[in-house]
Formats: sequence, C-alpha cells, structure tokens
Amino acid sequence: MTSIGTPLSPRGTRVMFLGSGELGKEVAIELQRFGAEVIAVDRYDNAPAMQVAHRAHVIDMTDAAALRAIVEQERPHLIVPEIEAIATDELEKIEAEELATVIPTARATRLTMNREGIRTLASEELGLPTSPYAFAASGEELAEAAEKIGYPVFVKPVMSSSGKGQSHVRSEAQIDHAWIYALEAGRKREMRVIVEGEIDFDFEITLLTVRAANGTSFCEPVGHRQENGDYVESWQPQPMTALALERAQDMARKVTDALGGYGLFGVEMFVKGDTVWFSEVSPRPHDTGLVTLATQVQSEFALHARAILGLPVDATLSGPGASAVIYGGVDADGVVFEGLDKALGVPGSQVRLFGKPVSYARRRMGVAVATGQTIDEARERARTSAAAIRVKKP
Repeated sequence: MTSIGTPLSPRGTRVMFLGSGELGKEVAIELQRFGAEVIAVDRYDNAPAMQVAHRAHVIDMTDAAALRAIVEQERPHLIVPEIEAIATDELEKIEAEELATVIPTARATRLTMNREGIRTLASEELGLPTSPYAFAASGEELAEAAEKIGYPVFVKPVMSSSGKGQSHVRSEAQIDHAWIYALEAGRKREMRVIVEGEIDFDFEITLLTVRAANGTSFCEPVGHRQENGDYVESWQPQPMTALALERAQDMARKVTDALGGYGLFGVEMFVKGDTVWFSEVSPRPHDTGLVTLATQVQSEFALHARAILGLPVDATLSGPGASAVIYGGVDADGVVFEGLDKALGVPGSQVRLFGKPVSYARRRMGVAVATGQTIDEARERARTSAAAIRVKKP
C-alpha cells in the first residue's frame, strides 16, 4: 500500500523537479493534491513550477557537482527531470547510490534526452520502423549524410527541445546554415546532429502512454500541428484506423517497457493509413498533451503524478477537445496580459497563463484549451480563445 507523508514534516514525501516549466507546474499542483512536498529546481529564478513549490533553487543542472549538492541537501525521495539540459551521468550515480528514485529511471532519462540514444534503442535494438537517419558531428559529415539519405532532410541537434535548432534542408546550399543553426541551439559542447529523411505521412500523433501500478494505459491519440518543429495546436482524439492505432500502441508499449519505471511518456509517431513510424519519446508529460486539461477524466499531469506515486490511473477520454498556444509576441520582462475576459467568453474554453518572468516573441507564455461537440469545433474555439489574449510590454 502506498503511503504519503505530511509535507514540511520529517515524514514528508519529497519530490524534486529538475526543470520547472509550465508542464512541471501542472504536475507539481497535482502532486500537492496528494500532500507531496515539492522542490523546484531550474537554471533561472521564478520559473513557473517554482511559483507553486514548497521550495526552489537556481542551479546549472548540467553541473554534476551542483546537481549532487542540491540532491544531498534536499534528500528527495523522487527526482522528476523535466528538461534535457541535465547531468544525466550524475543522475545515474545518484540512483545507483539509492539517494533517490529517478522518474522513470536514470537510464531512461539519459537515453531520451539524447536523440541518438533513443533512436538507436528504438530502431536498432527494438526494430521499430523509423524514418531513414544518420548522425553527424561536423558540417562535412552532415552534407555526406544528407546526400546519402536524399534531400529533403530534417536536421536536429541530438539534444534540444521544442523545435530549437531544427531545419528543413532541401538542398546542399542550405547545409552550412543548418549546421550553424543547430550548433547555436544544441545543449552539448561536443555537437552532434541527427539527419532524418522526410516521410510522406498523413499526420503526426502523440500517444500518451502511462506505466503505473495498475499496468500500462494509453490515452486516445493526440493530433498536433507544428511550425518550425514547435507545436502550435493539438487536438484529441486524432482519428486513425483501428490497425494503425493497434500498431501505435504496440510500438509505444515496446519502447516504454524498454525504458522502464513508472510515469507518463509522450510517444511521437508519424501515421499514413495503416502505417506507423516511431519518431521520439519523452519520459514525462508532453507539450501537445496540454489538451488533456480539457479532454480527459485525468489530465496527463494527473496521470503522471499518480503513476510516480505508485497510484492507479484512469486514462479515459471525456470528450473531444483542442489546445492552442499563446505566444509572447514581444521581448520584455514582466509583461501584461489583456483580453482574458474575451478568451474565457468562448464556450467551453479554459486558459492557462504560465507566469514566465520573461517574454520572447516565440516563447510559449500560455495556452487556451477548449471542448466541443466535434474536434473541428474544439479547435476553432481554442484558436479563438488564444487569439483574444494580447501580451503587452509593461
């Protein structure tokens, strides 16, 4: 039987977030509903999850010594990585020494925070179908890989998130720019990129997969639209054939079983008819899964919180819904949001403003989610609600 202590007491169940963005904030809130004691860590102050945590710390999470020091200071029972820029080798040592349990596991964190690790696992060890790919450590290697795979190709840093450093390369003339752009966005000093061939697919999905005390569960597939590798809207459920869904669930089960541990995984895939290709997996709530705030009995954040605490989960869909991103639009500190009344006046809508201290033109500052009788109605409502929000300089 799972037991949870009283927060801020010697018996508190302490959960430390490494990375404290908007997704972590929602998980932190769900954990606190069960009385967990939350410690939020990030590289900058006043990150979203810090604003709801019991305590917060600012460190360079890629610094192994700094990471170990904060773990030894706080002595968390669970460590929940939320971003890629973490000293994963040190996490594995911390787990091996039984200082804390890493969610889902330290190995899974290391593999999934590096596209090279997860692609090798999925394609070469598990035999899952993927796009053609190669890795490159220089502009020359990149050019050779692109020529071998065949243009057009996608170029991505092996360590990045939310589309940072990604390029769609259509010819050799764009190689130098793609390499430099990836180099600027990558999160490792020794830069490597993955070069992927373009697949002719009908749509992309995120299959939210939960490993919990009561087994593995699948949410209904989430469809999404991206611009420059960054999600701008998502909807649930994404219609697909029964055979494609069966294949997607089989792939998701194989990759998440291989990674192990408890928690929610966002498994990204390409779909064309009955054919499914594996793309990526995140061992934590996924940005496209923000739609579940409106669509599911338990959101992806509630599912993650329950799973990591060893509690049973319920991935039931309550109805169609959609999400639409609210971008900053301006570069400024301490911005002001206007139009919230209009945004919430849209039927079936909800808004989450993340509370990020600094706005950038393309930074995700909030999200609108909405329900509807159909997916199309929900998408229109979410877009209308998001468009009503205006971000102003102070």
